[in-house]
Amino acid sequence: MTIVTPYLAAANNGNWHTAARWARFLRPRYDVVVEKAWSGAPCDLLIALHALRSADSIGRFATAHPDRPLVVVLTGTDLYGDLGLGAPGHASLQLATKLIVLNEHGPRRLPPSVRGKAEIILQSARPLSAAPKPARHLAVAVVGHLREAKNPQLVWAMLRQLPADLPLRVRHVGAALDPALGREAARLAASDTRYRWLGGLPRTQTRQIVRKSHLLLHPSHMEGGAQAVIEARTAHTAVLASRVDGNTGLLGDDYPGLFAATDAMAAGAAVARAAREPEYLRRLQTACELRAPMFIPEREQAALLALVDRQLAAAGA
Repeated sequence: MTIVTPYLAAANNGNWHTAARWARFLRPRYDVVVEKAWSGAPCDLLIALHALRSADSIGRFATAHPDRPLVVVLTGTDLYGDLGLGAPGHASLQLATKLIVLNEHGPRRLPPSVRGKAEIILQSARPLSAAPKPARHLAVAVVGHLREAKNPQLVWAMLRQLPADLPLRVRHVGAALDPALGREAARLAASDTRYRWLGGLPRTQTRQIVRKSHLLLHPSHMEGGAQAVIEARTAHTAVLASRVDGNTGLLGDDYPGLFAATDAMAAGAAVARAAREPEYLRRLQTACELRAPMFIPEREQAALLALVDRQLAAAGA
């Protein structure tokens, strides 16, 4: 079995973490190879992350092995950016024997002709014990590489309009994939002591930052199924997030900490409320705790193994 991912370990992003985790989940039962593009080596089943960026591997595998299972995992940029008619990613939908979406709302973004192929698998994170939070200020974590889709500009606009005396500290983890955004982050960090940009960090260190924060602020314009949100929920950290499918499809449409991705004032009002109203912060925390069991590794592994078993059985492998 082969897992194709357009990003390998050096990228330290969601695609890579999904590929690495799924390989680990599958290896007790299957031989698994992870590579950036399908090498052409024989395999009974191909799992391809990213309908657009893995389109070449998907097309070559479908041509070489039209009778073998081909599973395509749809990312946020697939579902919410790149799947227009005629795009290479759209062809991947037709070639796939199964489509995986990573949030509960994902299937509704697919063309009706392929919606029946879709299956939801919610990603997971190893649960962490609760950590003491700072007593004298609200600790806010932001996790996401600096690029347009992750919407770091909302964080900066929010900080500029919040009162300077609000007891708040923001720690922002993410590499500057867009150099201009990196320069803006550095300028703000130099001028506002409430904000620290930490650059790209290993996942274990990032998880500890989230675990020791009161809040994860996640303002993305698009998400397939936000791993940072899952990691906050399994680390006893409340979440404030943009109202996009990749967040609401994990948190629930009625989650009390949602704001429009373009509305820095609403995000700021929610952060200020969390800093000033302990009851609101507890409400967010309780809502996160209720859904946390949905994101345990054993559940994700069972769903993935069941899907792969069914695909191989259907193909007679």
